[in-house]
Amino acid sequence: MKVIIVGAGKLGYKLAELMIQEDVDVTLVDNDYEVLKRINEHIDVLTVEGNGIDIRLLKEIGINSCDLLVATTNNDETNTVICALAKKLGCKFNMARIRNPEYMKQLDFVKTEMGIDYIVNPDLDTAELIEKYLLKQYIFQTTDFASGKVRIIDYNIGHDIQFINKKLMDLEGFENLLIAAISRDGDILIPHGSTELKQDDVLYIIGESKSIDIFNDRFNLTKLNKEVNDVMIVGGSNIAYHLSEKLSKLKISVKLIEKNKDRAQELSNRLENVLVIHGDGTDINLLEEEMLEEVDVFIGTTGFDEQNLLMALMAKQAGVSRTVAKISRENYTKIIDRLGIDVALNPVYITASNILKYTRGGKVLSVSLLLGGDGEVTELIVGKNSPFINKPLAELNLPKGIIIGTIIRGGEVIIPKGSSIIRADDRIIVFSLIKDTPILKKFFSPKKGGILSELWNRD
Repeated sequence: MKVIIVGAGKLGYKLAELMIQEDVDVTLVDNDYEVLKRINEHIDVLTVEGNGIDIRLLKEIGINSCDLLVATTNNDETNTVICALAKKLGCKFNMARIRNPEYMKQLDFVKTEMGIDYIVNPDLDTAELIEKYLLKQYIFQTTDFASGKVRIIDYNIGHDIQFINKKLMDLEGFENLLIAAISRDGDILIPHGSTELKQDDVLYIIGESKSIDIFNDRFNLTKLNKEVNDVMIVGGSNIAYHLSEKLSKLKISVKLIEKNKDRAQELSNRLENVLVIHGDGTDINLLEEEMLEEVDVFIGTTGFDEQNLLMALMAKQAGVSRTVAKISRENYTKIIDRLGIDVALNPVYITASNILKYTRGGKVLSVSLLLGGDGEVTELIVGKNSPFINKPLAELNLPKGIIIGTIIRGGEVIIPKGSSIIRADDRIIVFSLIKDTPILKKFFSPKKGGILSELWNRD
């Protein structure tokens, strides 16, 4: 599979990094030589210095034989033009990153008239994920799979003596559940029965939704007693705009604090039933005046990770039940687990996950990168031609970095054991370390062509 990525920012870099690990032929284009030089120091990818709207350049790098072009420059209009040119020049499939909220109201027209196959919006994707978290009313973050039949929670054990220094095989109360991964000091581990838990480990627990509820009751991880009624957001980003708009439609009271006067005025004009406050969201006096301690949720969405994390911590200390911080720098992920912040989200990981679902094609239903980017959760349907069906899992010789979390067959959720057998058309949820993704593809791709070759033949 041949992929061209135009724009070597955070998203372009992350996509290139992930794709080359899957043996995809990737060309990364950017007009900043220094950026490309730094990228070549970290990953082995073909880089080309130039402008993505240069037709001559696109022809030189083989756009006519390209399976996929992803336009991820910082300019929506440029991404739109690049995709239009790529389609005209013979590229099979294209994706554009478009973030301007005004364009989101006319996506169908833009896609049709400009020949864009798929549009990604990291800000909107992140806002939707935060909304889902808030509406679930759990103290931990959850993700639903298999149409809600299966749920994954990430639970920080903190100082809980029920978990610390205990081996997984010795834990009680995990009937019909599986600890599929552990985040420790920012690294993702795929555990086994003798893995010993440490303070502040974050457990990724998977199971049937009702089993997760039983686990919740068993360990007193109670739901929040009250629904979300009052939300405070600091930072007038596009994430804040989309989220405020969604929450206000649900009759949730939203206070949005923005430091830039012009931006605050713009948001005030565009958002109905949202109180937009012009002020410095890092000023604790202002937050106290706006009754920070009485809100149900605090969300930091400024353009600075440090501010988002610091203010989320201050909100937690003020007694706010749930805190959310938007982050973008990978090196901060190693400290997130220890800060006591309920949720930290990286828009780049969220969008990269959505793109990978499409580039892998075939029966891949969803891809979720774990915070830190070292692991992922993949939901897929096993093809009839897979060479590893009808065999016990113990005989598949899966590497230590891959674990089958659940098998869904005929509506039944199965927590697999070594003797469990995968059948054709089973829906499975797999945890894997990024370094083992190519092996994962080999295990569950059809014999001919593989998952990646099915991009244009999705069911």
